Amino acid sequence: MNGNNEVHTQFFDSYTRALIDREAAAIAEHYAVPALIEFPGQRILVTDAGQTRDFFAQAVGQYDGVTEVDTAVEVAASTAHSIWADVTWTYHGGALDERNMYQLVRTDEGWKIAVLTPLEY
Repeated sequence: MNGNNEVHTQFFDSYTRALIDREAAAIAEHYAVPALIEFPGQRILVTDAGQTRDFFAQAVGQYDGVTEVDTAVEVAASTAHSIWADVTWTYHGGALDERNMYQLVRTDEGWKIAVLTPLEY
């Protein structure tokens, strides 16, 4: 299957919907365990799905007012087991736009985020 099509239609469309709906549990379902989130000055090693759910439950407030988002997904590289996707999020409704590099890994449940690294926008 085309990695770019698969990652956009089967993964990021679902992930975007979970973010817009501010459903922390649905967002967490998109993350692998273990996972690594590399924020500037902060590294989060995710060892339990509850960590991701709790993190997003606290973070969704920064997206208050956002009702729509444009998502530009560019697959930087892919293998049978991993996809590296450079994703730009353009929010409508007040949140700051974002750009992240996601390493997705293929699991028995489908693609999951294994590494998240914010990029300069």
